[in-house]
Amino acid sequence: MEHTGAAAPEKIDKNDKKQKRRQRYKKISAVVKLILLLIIIIGIPAYLFFFDHKFLDQFSSIEDVYNFFLQYRSQSILVYLGLQILQIVICIIPGQALQLAAGYLFHFWLGLLLSVIGAGLGTILTYYLAKVLGHDAMHMIFGEERIRSSLDKLNSKRGVIIVFLIYLIPGIPKDLCTYAAGLSEMKLKPFLLLSLTGRIPGMIGSLLIGYHLQMGGYKAAAIIGGIAVVLFILGLIFHKPVMELSDKAYERFKNLL
Repeated sequence: MEHTGAAAPEKIDKNDKKQKRRQRYKKISAVVKLILLLIIIIGIPAYLFFFDHKFLDQFSSIEDVYNFFLQYRSQSILVYLGLQILQIVICIIPGQALQLAAGYLFHFWLGLLLSVIGAGLGTILTYYLAKVLGHDAMHMIFGEERIRSSLDKLNSKRGVIIVFLIYLIPGIPKDLCTYAAGLSEMKLKPFLLLSLTGRIPGMIGSLLIGYHLQMGGYKAAAIIGGIAVVLFILGLIFHKPVMELSDKAYERFKNLL
């Protein structure tokens, strides 16, 4: 009996030590995840902006991007795919200029294929980065309220409509959405399909402008560019009413079921 009584506290002490060790590892893991996310979302963009702005200047116009790709003529496809992925993950390289240059360099159909593949890979990487790095790190970067608001929308039944409209309507900030999707209940496959489908009209416009510029069709490029600017301005002005209208339409449709 005395032996059993002595063993019990010893067992409890071991369990306490294990629990404290787990908590310590959990804290260390959370700090490491936060540091990684800070490096990806803030550190790399800040470094490029303040210490290597020449790199960003290479993507400020279609001519600059074209000249950049001339340096990697034989690897241009791989370089374009890499930049497309990077543009989605760290959100500092202007995707518009990249896609304009893709239409110029690769023409329309190959440019569209490469743009969709690059955007898809970037979306997958960003989605799993958020899932692996977790809620705590995301709260520290974007703010708990913004993350909670985004998750509430994505986890709702109308989440599919919201995701599609966010990527379809020009002027709506898209940076947070992919990271929030990784934390939400939405599976990767539907999110990837919806976000890419929403992105494609914008990609088509940019690629067509680049293609017509390369072919000397300046009038056609100007018309498409003008339409794109008008749509962008309308997106900035009316994106909130459109989102509210979609919510109302969803509620009415839901009540009919």
